[in-house]
Amino acid sequence: MKEVDYNRQKVVEYAKKWAYSRNPKYYNFDNVGGDCTNFVSQCIYSGSNVMNYSKQNGWYYINGNNKAPAWSGVEFLYNFLTKNKLEGPYGEDVKQNQIEIGDIAQLSFNGKTFSHTLLITKIGNRLDLNQIFISSHTFDSFNKRISEYNFEKIRFIHINKVRKYL
Repeated sequence: MKEVDYNRQKVVEYAKKWAYSRNPKYYNFDNVGGDCTNFVSQCIYSGSNVMNYSKQNGWYYINGNNKAPAWSGVEFLYNFLTKNKLEGPYGEDVKQNQIEIGDIAQLSFNGKTFSHTLLITKIGNRLDLNQIFISSHTFDSFNKRISEYNFEKIRFIHINKVRKYL
């Protein structure tokens, strides 16, 4: 297996192109729980070009009925990215001052469960939530200040690299 860089520029380009519309290659989950994690997964895929087809703990999309839970589920995506030891993107929990463009933020509105996934697409000062900008679906946005959300907790996932089978 080989490790390659995660292409953060491609991630942001994809987010910009599809933030206010839907890529017809993917099912729109807006009416079945929300499209936020599906959109972020599409963005991550555009910067990694690798899916993990493991039926148990994978991260893949074939169609709306044949996809990994991690493709469209907030907690499942978090678990995949932070625990993945096989093919595909992988990352880790980081503090706010360690984030980069193309990383992920997840919000908890009740302080207990995380229920919204956002893609970080622009950063001014990492220490100021007013200067961290995200893109998302469900509540479609591109370069929206993360501070505009009303949330109880936030966590950040830094994507380190991408593993590919040769």
